[in-house]
Amino acid sequence: MSSNIQVQRICQHCGKEFTARTTTTLYCSHRCNSAAYKAKQRAGKVEQSNKETQRIKNQPIEELKAREFLTVTQVSKLIGCSRQNVYNLINTGKLKATNILIKKTIVKRSDLDKLFKEPTNRTQPEGIPETQKQELNNWVQAGGFDIADCYNLTEVQDKYGISETALQNLIKRNSIPKIKKGWFAYVPKTVIDKLLS
Repeated sequence: MSSNIQVQRICQHCGKEFTARTTTTLYCSHRCNSAAYKAKQRAGKVEQSNKETQRIKNQPIEELKAREFLTVTQVSKLIGCSRQNVYNLINTGKLKATNILIKKTIVKRSDLDKLFKEPTNRTQPEGIPETQKQELNNWVQAGGFDIADCYNLTEVQDKYGISETALQNLIKRNSIPKIKKGWFAYVPKTVIDKLLS
């Protein structure tokens, strides 16, 4: 049964405008229809292959999660770090391990889980007490500073072998007042010496 209607459509494959005889026609020709079908089949196979590859990649991790005892290499794969970092955790006592042979270190899975359940005791570097910070700020605002009692930033870098970024972070973290004079910024010697000595 033929249709007498004519509808202007855009081909879903090639993008050209064509006259369709039904409202559901998507392609301008059998060739475009076949090409679109093949592209859809190819995309489905690629997606299936990618899923299979991802499953194979994740399979060792899933197997590692099920093990009760792990080697250092397996621990490093499981937590996503280097073997050296795992050895550092063992040497610092944060992770319990047992040497069953000369070059065979075993970690119990429950000990690894404890590592992530326990809160980390990070000690904050000793900074400047709040009272001293306030005194320094008052001292700078009152103009009671002498350049002879200060380092410029380059002098601090040279004396203590610290990078510019690390120095800027130290100044910001400890709220050390900076004094701008001309092209240079100065920081109090007493504070810098206390922090970096």
